[in-house]
Amino acid sequence: MFDQFLNLGPVLQALVATLFTWFMTALGAAAVFFFKSINRKILDGMLGFAAGVMIAASFWSLLSPAIEMAAQNGTPGWLPAAVGFMLGGGFLWVIDQILPHLHLGYPTEDAEGIKTSWQRSLLLVLAITLHNIPEGLAVGVAFGALGANLPSATLAGAIALAMGIGLQNFPEGAAVSVPLRREGVSRLKAFWYGQVSGLVEPVAGVVGAAAVLLIRPLLPYALAFAAGAMIYVVVEELIPESQLEKHPHVATFGTMLGFTIMMILDVALG
Repeated sequence: MFDQFLNLGPVLQALVATLFTWFMTALGAAAVFFFKSINRKILDGMLGFAAGVMIAASFWSLLSPAIEMAAQNGTPGWLPAAVGFMLGGGFLWVIDQILPHLHLGYPTEDAEGIKTSWQRSLLLVLAITLHNIPEGLAVGVAFGALGANLPSATLAGAIALAMGIGLQNFPEGAAVSVPLRREGVSRLKAFWYGQVSGLVEPVAGVVGAAAVLLIRPLLPYALAFAAGAMIYVVVEELIPESQLEKHPHVATFGTMLGFTIMMILDVALG
């Protein structure tokens, strides 16, 4: 099966990889069939873990290769990294202002984006969906980079990134579905919402892979763009949410654990 995966083109590899990350989200969301609530310390640790994975992936899997690729093309390494990074954060900020959504742990009146009368459960799912976009994009761009045949783009590195994103998607799926169940949503509907939040990743992954293949000079910018979008999510959403219930040490060590695991995956496999 792995040999078949190797024979696929970068776009199809990105699709398979992001389907895996979606599957991990769905697997985590299935926790709702076994638990009606989740200990807040555990949830804070999960959010911190996800933040740590995304921070490490942003550097080792995205920014560092972007700098190397730019240098190989004769461009100052810092230029595409800085420009792409800021554009990625700016892109998520714009979506943040438009898309109605509500972060975990906040009252309905604190919903962000365009004002709407949508149900609280839908607003919560949209918040998670919003931060899954850069995750799928990052995996897609990493596999798309393979088609550019650059030394700094490796299949092992792209797989390590997909594994890391998938690993943090498992607790993330549970962090969506279980709180929805606690708010009175049925188990089946809570599971449905939890796994749906991850479906945007295969879409973003295919778009990212196809885009860098079509416009190769943009590849360093695309990698940095994905990194900027992920760091925006970490600082805007994950870290503040993990600190809401006054369990800073749990969230902090969760972040450190996620960072360490993603760093090991990337350095060992990449």
